[in-house]
Amino acid sequence: MSERLKKVFADIDAANAGDPRRDTLNGEELPFEVVYSRRMLRRLEKMYPDAPETLKIAAHGQHIRRFDIPRADFPEGRKGYNQWRKAAREHHATLLGEIMRRHGYSDDEIAEVQKLVRKEQLKKDRLSQALENVVDVVFVEHYLEPFLKKYAHYDEDKRIDIVARTLLKMSPKGHEEALSLDLPEEHRRLIEKAIERVKPQLERMANAALDW
Repeated sequence: MSERLKKVFADIDAANAGDPRRDTLNGEELPFEVVYSRRMLRRLEKMYPDAPETLKIAAHGQHIRRFDIPRADFPEGRKGYNQWRKAAREHHATLLGEIMRRHGYSDDEIAEVQKLVRKEQLKKDRLSQALENVVDVVFVEHYLEPFLKKYAHYDEDKRIDIVARTLLKMSPKGHEEALSLDLPEEHRRLIEKAIERVKPQLERMANAALDW
C-alpha cells in the first residue's frame, strides 16, 4: 500500500469516527461507518485483489460521513429515498475529493473516484460494476438480516422483489460471490427465489457483463 493511500484511509477513518451509531467488528465496538468501510475494503480485496487505488478509495470511502445526511430529512417513499441517496453520494464525492487532493492525487484520479461513488456508468464501466458487486455482497453478508428484521411486516413477495432488484445491479461474479457466503438458510432461499424470478433478465445481462 502506498504512503498516500495509507493517509487517505486514515483520513476516511478519522472522518467516520464521528458517527454516533455503533457496530461491532471482531468483538470491538466501533463507529458504524468505520465498520462498514473495513468490511467493504476486506470484500474488495477478496473479490478484486488487483484493484487500483481509485477503486480501493471508493470502496473504503463510499459512505464517508453518511450520518451528515439523515434519511429523515427527506420525504418518505421512493422519490424521497432517491433524493437522499443522490445528496449522500454528492457529499461522499466532495469529501473524498478534498482528502485525495490533500495527499497529492491528480484531478483525473479524483474524478475517477467521484464517478464511482456517484454510481455513474453502472453496467458500462468495469470499476463501477466491481464496486457495485462489492456493495451488494457486503449488504447480503452483513446487512440483509437487520434489513429484514426492520421490515418484518413485508410479505415474502415484497422481500423477494427487493432482493431481485439487488441481484439485477450485480454481475455474475457478484452473484457467485454472494451465493458462496455462509448464509442462514432463510436468506439463501430468498436469494434463490429472487434469482428464479428475474432469471431471464440475469441471463441477458450475463452476456454483456463487464467482469474482470
